[in-house]
Amino acid sequence: MEHDQPSEPFGLALALVSKREATLQIQQVHYFMALCEELNFTCAARRCVSQPSLSNAISALERELGGALFHRKPSIALTGLGRMVRPYLDEIARNADYAREVARTLTPRPSIHRSARQAVESSEHPSN
Repeated sequence: MEHDQPSEPFGLALALVSKREATLQIQQVHYFMALCEELNFTCAARRCVSQPSLSNAISALERELGGALFHRKPSIALTGLGRMVRPYLDEIARNADYAREVARTLTPRPSIHRSARQAVESSEHPSN
């Protein structure tokens, strides 16, 4: 069955991105969410990155999604497109955070003692 518009929020966000062959980056999504919450570039940048990096990432995201996400003057506010994509980008950000948490709990981390022991063993038995 073919759909012109995905029925799920995540599907719509992917469709928006894939139509433009964009390279949506998770950091851009996180920066977008920070700016949505702060409605101030300086405050949002303090949370995650330098202000020029935040501005560049938001501009790149706007190019990828095909339009302005924020009105910049007289004050920062979401545009219609920004309001439309916000729930989808929020879901992407939350899913990425959750995937990272799951991966951390499932991936064994070497303990300091085990790493130190392995370093000592490898120095005692160098391979020729």
